[in-house]
Amino acid sequence: MKKVLITGILGQDGANMAEYLATKDDGRLEVYGMMRRTSNANFSNISGIKEHKNFHVVQGDLTDEISINKLVDEIKPDYFINFAANSFVGCSWDMPLQVFDVNTLGVIRCLEAIRKFQPKCRFYSAGSSEELGDVDYSPQDIKHPIKPRSPYGASKAAARHIVKVYRESYGLFAIHSILFNHEGIRRGEEFVTRKITKAVARIKLALDIGADFEVLKLGNIHSKRDWSDSEDFVKGVWLMLNQDEPKEYVLSSNETYSVKRFVSEAFSAAGIPGLWSGEGMDEKFRLFQENTVLAEISEEFYRPAEVDLLYGDSNPAREELGWTPEISFDKLVSRMVKNDLRLESGKNPR
Repeated sequence: MKKVLITGILGQDGANMAEYLATKDDGRLEVYGMMRRTSNANFSNISGIKEHKNFHVVQGDLTDEISINKLVDEIKPDYFINFAANSFVGCSWDMPLQVFDVNTLGVIRCLEAIRKFQPKCRFYSAGSSEELGDVDYSPQDIKHPIKPRSPYGASKAAARHIVKVYRESYGLFAIHSILFNHEGIRRGEEFVTRKITKAVARIKLALDIGADFEVLKLGNIHSKRDWSDSEDFVKGVWLMLNQDEPKEYVLSSNETYSVKRFVSEAFSAAGIPGLWSGEGMDEKFRLFQENTVLAEISEEFYRPAEVDLLYGDSNPAREELGWTPEISFDKLVSRMVKNDLRLESGKNPR
């Protein structure tokens, strides 16, 4: 039975990958999910597989070289998938040292452990479209220049370079792909998409009973992103890891939508009719045929530097790997809103 070690197991991507692998291939994969030792861990994302016979939770920390070495040496994984990261772009300006310690040095610690204890292990490092930053052309492919505009993007770009160095210097099967924005029902509440769907769910429930609600406040609603579902992406990552030779790809929907459009879709999915009106900082989303404000712009949520457009080209992954995303943009938004409605109303999510 082949063994897979996954970091970031409590997050969206790690949980989705663990669930996908632990339940596929008739249980012929043994999955180890790494998490940091903490007193307030939230296991909700892995509640469905925590007791699965092929899934095991293990303790480790990307900032601790000894713990990574110990896990790789003891488990002897055939695959090592790194989804652990300080991944909230907005906060990366406030804690750049911590972001680089996890996102860049953490990847080096993983590669060193593999080099020393399990050189035949296949390693995957999750990259980000934020590495591309101030884009030169659209759609963006794997050859696009790297020009990040945030400490987070820079940390991921540095990780991409070090993966290449270890692959070429030591002959490791190590890849770092560019993942465009990917969301889903397991998305953390600190991300703007989940902030939107959770707020929409609360507003919907309040409107239904005539109660007061908190207006959704956002920053730059005109920035455009290429959004997909994480559940589609983990399948693409697994295909990359099972190529004959290590090759890097972009995973994306090949479509781009603004944050403004995401908000409109979310309210529509909740059955709330509304329209945007106004310009600039005065732009607001109001209940249709009423003056009730549901969403508005706040300067508080603007970043020091913005990436205005991210739009991926995943055609090589589709053509060469046979990867086919199944969840459309509108279905993604609808799933997230419905899940948050269940959560906010006290019902069992998912």
